[in-house]
Amino acid sequence: MIRFMRLALFLVAIVLVQTAVMPYLRVGDVVPELGLVATVAIAYREGPELGAGFGFATGLAIDLFLQTPLGLSALAFSLTGYLVGILQGAMAQTAWWVAPVLGGLGGLIGGLLFVGIGALVGQEQLWALRSLRIVGLSALYDAVVAPLVFPVAAFAARSGGPRTAGASGGPGW
Repeated sequence: MIRFMRLALFLVAIVLVQTAVMPYLRVGDVVPELGLVATVAIAYREGPELGAGFGFATGLAIDLFLQTPLGLSALAFSLTGYLVGILQGAMAQTAWWVAPVLGGLGGLIGGLLFVGIGALVGQEQLWALRSLRIVGLSALYDAVVAPLVFPVAAFAARSGGPRTAGASGGPGW
């Protein structure tokens, strides 16, 4: 129950920062997708099921603030979370470069899924070269903010019991 509450508060905080703060921190006319980076962090730490579920919930919350079809971000985030969760078993558990690489890769995958699925459901404005530039720049921005998001996501997703040193069972962010 405590873990669920932490994840819910983390989701609300991510959505608030994404919608209220990040528009003022544009670089190259793009903002990082904090919900997607948080989804990648949780999927990497906890696996595909929680990653997909958190991605769906976060994407749906973000969709409420977008002019694209409701559920488009939810589907893209969910699929990205599931893919990263599957890949997490084959990766090294802790290294300083994991968060930025996964943040950027997750941003790229999630952005391409968003654009591709959006174009398939009739959002022709997404099917443009400008969209690919935005996805690429946003993925770079995601890589930059990932080292800040991953530790908070790790705290939110951890199990409720007391922890001892070395008993993390996963990445130690």
